[in-house]
Amino acid sequence: NIMEQVRRGKGLDKEDIMVMSAAGIPQWYIDSCQRIKYMFPKAHAVAYVIMAYRIAWYKVHYPQAFYATYYTLRAGEFDVSWALGGLASIRRQISEIEKKGNGATVRERSRLTLLEVALEMYARGFKFRGIDLDKSDSRRFIITPTGLLPPFSALTGVGQTAAKNIVQARREGAFTSVEDLRTRARLSKKVIESLREMGCLNALPETNQLLLFAE
Repeated sequence: NIMEQVRRGKGLDKEDIMVMSAAGIPQWYIDSCQRIKYMFPKAHAVAYVIMAYRIAWYKVHYPQAFYATYYTLRAGEFDVSWALGGLASIRRQISEIEKKGNGATVRERSRLTLLEVALEMYARGFKFRGIDLDKSDSRRFIITPTGLLPPFSALTGVGQTAAKNIVQARREGAFTSVEDLRTRARLSKKVIESLREMGCLNALPETNQLLLFAE
């Protein structure tokens, strides 16, 4: 009871002081209890340590699952184009942000953390694949034998709505052209261009029109 009162900054009442004095508690300790305004709960500290241990365990023993989960939770902040260039490209981007020091923007500092995890992932022998129009999910990173397959939402210019529309339209049938993809998934020109720059549309013709040539 004394511990909880002190932790919450309520201090000690006369009865508490009498009990503590009778138990031989030094006066300096009693005075300190009266000055405390707040203390972090021990149970919370233990919970955080347990969680950190669990995360570290998965990171060591199931690394791909760890990285897939990490980036799935941050898919909206992550642009896969940052990481496809490999270790050298990632190191260069990290160096550019670090050189800015306190001048780096909040967005850049957030990107730095994501890049550092990507650097670690590549250094451990894992990598990202390019986004696949036929296999990528709308928001989840998928573990494959050739690397982590990013979702559509991990591409700049492709929001959650557009990403979900692509997957939903794909379930209804394979895309026959860029025009078919744009119409069925209700995609904007900006989304189409982002997919094109990533190479997702290389296998698709622009339209479904057939040109007939008379011999």
